[in-house]
Parts: sequence; structure tokens; C-alpha cells
Amino acid sequence: MAFDLRESILQAIGSNYELHAKHVNPQFARVLKTIGYDHVYVRAQGPYLWDDAGRQYLDFLSGYAVCNMGRNHPIIRKALADYLSLDFPSMVQFEAPLLSGMLASELKRRTNRPDDCVFFSNSGTEGIEAAIKFAKCATGRPGIIAAQKAFHGLTTGALSINGCESFTSGFGPHMPGARSIPFDDLRALRNELARGDVAAFIVEPIQGKGVNIPSPGYLVEAARLCRQQGALFVADEVQTGVGRTGSFLAIDQESVGGEGVNPDMIVMSKALSGGYVPVGAVLTRRSVWSKVFSSMDRAIVHSSTFHQGSLAMVAGLASLAVYDEERLDENARRMGEILLQGLDALRGRFEFIREVRGRGLMLAVEFGEPRSLSLKAGWKIVQAMDRNLFAQAVVIPLMADHRILCQVAGHNQAVVKLIPPLCISEADVAWFLRSFEEVMVRLHRFPGPAFDVLKRLGSNTIGSRERDIDGAIASVSGPSLVVPVNGPVNGPVNGPAIGQV
Repeated sequence: MAFDLRESILQAIGSNYELHAKHVNPQFARVLKTIGYDHVYVRAQGPYLWDDAGRQYLDFLSGYAVCNMGRNHPIIRKALADYLSLDFPSMVQFEAPLLSGMLASELKRRTNRPDDCVFFSNSGTEGIEAAIKFAKCATGRPGIIAAQKAFHGLTTGALSINGCESFTSGFGPHMPGARSIPFDDLRALRNELARGDVAAFIVEPIQGKGVNIPSPGYLVEAARLCRQQGALFVADEVQTGVGRTGSFLAIDQESVGGEGVNPDMIVMSKALSGGYVPVGAVLTRRSVWSKVFSSMDRAIVHSSTFHQGSLAMVAGLASLAVYDEERLDENARRMGEILLQGLDALRGRFEFIREVRGRGLMLAVEFGEPRSLSLKAGWKIVQAMDRNLFAQAVVIPLMADHRILCQVAGHNQAVVKLIPPLCISEADVAWFLRSFEEVMVRLHRFPGPAFDVLKRLGSNTIGSRERDIDGAIASVSGPSLVVPVNGPVNGPVNGPAIGQV
């Protein structure tokens, strides 16, 4: 009997969470059910998802910035189908694959690095591992510096320079020589480099976890300091690359006196996949490459079975073509500016919003302690329960009431992060802003529906007694208290009716 994929999927659909809990990751399945994210998605197009009941969702997560071109882009899908129809050889291994050479050439042209060599990986974290190895080999030094609150992946080397204890705990001891400094702190970097043992400083141009943006000139000066001290400067553009911030690379927007960043290595991944086939790339200065691959007997001293897989190369080539044709960098700048202005206007009205920041379509809303006594008391209760909970009171109702998928930054940051596909429209931005406004209005009632969410999550997360939480809320609020906000509130949002495909 021939295998029928379509029939197999149709028979199994709806058992997603049962299968996941039984065979894959029981705890993650439990998390999704707890926060109300346990939907069964059956179709995707552009910035939208549909579930098995036909409901439409707006995707402001884009697979952790993987789907920059939108989901199931027809041009990328056609390119993959065209390749499969050719019966072209792949994974020969003892050959020079045509498609990897083509993709490397495109990446070098777009980054204006004509003399580089390109190593292809299967993911961003594999790219970071390659950068660590290359830096140590090229410099003969053991030290790797990263920034606090950084995220560079979860494999062993990358984990050693991960800035969050919740990821690193239980997996030590970590890589010797790995250490961290505050982000956007040139003095700290200068002091570490002065120790003379640093192979590389690996840094995200904009930190992904909290969308932390450095001061103007920081990256340019950091690269200069590294060159001065014989260390390599590595730009981790895994999340910020391929138009996310409004230019092909985030470092393209950094310049001081005409001098750009000019890293020794650039690590890319995520959006190069087109949302279809994982692929990563490390663009490496030839002087570094020649020290790693220094002779014919070291020609494959660093490699991977799947690192030049043809389907991955096709996905990368097609994704770059779509990026150009649809001018997605321009759309990222334009939609990002509208979104940033809209969120900043709300910041002036709602006490919980401390800061709005972003570049292109990589944005964050950070929440903080309000001025009003009643809201201040509520904030303190939530923080005492768990510092990660407050942002969940925003993303959960965005999903439950408005069918918008987005994420919290987590790791003790009261931050909601927005990384939608670069193809979103003004109607999609309006859908989000109206929905976010309504969530803010409800959040500024204490106690109210949003705090019911927090109470439920807090009980699940830390095993708190609900009666104690109820008592704490009652002690500071008495009867239901509504804290007024400035300005009118839009009416209910019919999310799926906006921005139809």
C-alpha cells in the first residue's frame, strides 16, 4: 500500500496535543493548554493562521522570526516543487554542490563582502558553534565574550554564552573561557579585551529576548576595539537578518563618521529558510577561513552531513528573491513605524506601559510599576507571585479574545515581543493596535479579567493557594475598582474580518 500523506494527516488531525503529550514533550503540551494556546492549526498563508473550526488568527510571532516572507509563500513553494521535479542529486558529499555556491554568492553580494567564504549550517545555533570554533582556531585564544541577556542558541557552546539561567541551569559545567559583560557597555568590553585571551566577542545587534537596542555607535566602536586587541567581532544576525529591522542586516543601519561595523563573521539563519527548510550561514572573512581550513588535509575539519542540503539552498535562494521582489525591507520599515507610533500613543494613556521600543518589525512593549496606588498594589502582588506572569496577562487575552499570536520575552522581563511577518498590511497593524488597546483597558481594572488570568497562572506556576491570592487582592482593592484611562476606547474588534487573504 502506497503511503498517502494527505490521508494520514486527515485521519490524525485533532489529536495534536494528545500525540505531543504522549510521544514528544508532555510539559510543553501542558504549558500550551494552561495558557490557552492549544489550537489546532490546519492552514496558513502570509501573516495568517486558521484552525480546524475555520477561525482566522493574526501571526505576530512568525515562528520566532522564521516566516519573514509570510507562511506558505507560493514562489518559495514553487521553487521547492520545481527542484524536486528535476531529480537533481543532493548529499553526494564528494562534490562541489552547485546550489550552495549560488546561495553563497547571493549572500556575499547582499552583504557587500566579496572576499568572504560561507559555511552553511542547519540552524542559527550551529552557526554560532562554527563561529566559536573558527575564532578559537584563527586566534589561538580560548576566551569568548557575550553580552548579558543574550540568546545565541541552546547547543553546548552556544549555551555557555546564553544570558538566561533558566536555559543554562542543569547543563554545566559550561565551556571554559566563556564569560559575559553588560550589553551596550564599551568600558566593560574594553576591560575584558585587555586581558588578552579573547578570541571573539559575539553579539546580537539588537538583543532578541527583550528587543534591547544599543546606543548609536556602540557596535562600530565595539568592532574597532576588537580589531585593536586582536579579537574577532561576530555579529549574530540570526533573528535580525533578512529585513527584520528594515534593512537586510541590522548592522547595515550602524555607521559612525562613514565607518560601518564590518564584522569578522556574520551568522544568519531563521528567515533564510522561507519557513520551509532549516538553513543557516556563517559569512567569514577569508583571513579567518584560511587559518581554519589551512591545508588539504583540513578541507573538511569543520562540516556537517546536511549543511549544504539542496532543498535548504533552494529555500534560501527563493526567499532572497521574494525579499527583493516584494521590497519587504521597505514594508518592514513602514509598518514598523506605524506600529511603533500607535503603541507609543497608548503608552501615554496606560500606566502599566513603561516603554515601547523597536526597529522595523522587531518591537517590544515593556511594562512597569504604575503610579496609581491600587494598580501599584496589584503589580506588586503579581511580581511576588512570579516576575514572568505579568506579560502573560497581555498575550493570553490577545489570543483568547482577539486571535493574535505573540510571545512574552520571559526570563523575568515584563515584556511582550512583536515579530510579525514582514508582509503585514496596515489593516493587520490596525487589528493589532485595536486589540492591544482593549486588552490594556481591561488590564487597568483591578481586580478584573486580566488579574483572573494572572491568578490562574500563578496558581499553576508556583502552587500558590488561590484563597491567599484572593485575600491579597481583596485587601488592597475592596470592591471592584476601575482605574480610568485617558481618551476614548474603540469598540470590540472582529479580528478575523480584518485583513482577509
